[in-house]
Amino acid sequence: MKINPYLIFNGDCKAAFTFYAQALGGQIEAMMDFASSPMRDEVPADLHNLILHTCLAVGDQKIMGSDTTPDRPTDDMAGCSISLNVDSIKEAERVFNALAEDGKIEMPLQATFWAARFGMLRDRFGVAWMVNCEKDQ
Repeated sequence: MKINPYLIFNGDCKAAFTFYAQALGGQIEAMMDFASSPMRDEVPADLHNLILHTCLAVGDQKIMGSDTTPDRPTDDMAGCSISLNVDSIKEAERVFNALAEDGKIEMPLQATFWAARFGMLRDRFGVAWMVNCEKDQ
């Protein structure tokens, strides 16, 4: 069994996943908009650019997402964080700084009693991230 986070956006899924692929060093395995789906004729033309489904692979892990339609907007992503566990302080700093670009740092990346580095942020798309590095490398 695998558990994969699935994020719902209000029209900026493509921008978010393009950003995550760069920030996390992952690869987008799939990105389908409504225009290229079998649902094309069931969706108004002005919504064809919205993402129906996308999947980003980072190592052996995946994160997925889509856009919602304007008639079903999502309020925000409060109450949920994506936790990243990395193997080195250098990688923790790289990922944290990349995700924090144009976002909001909620807890700076720092040493804690449980980790060599831990920090929390909300990225420019409103997604909360926790970056954790247990090893002092």
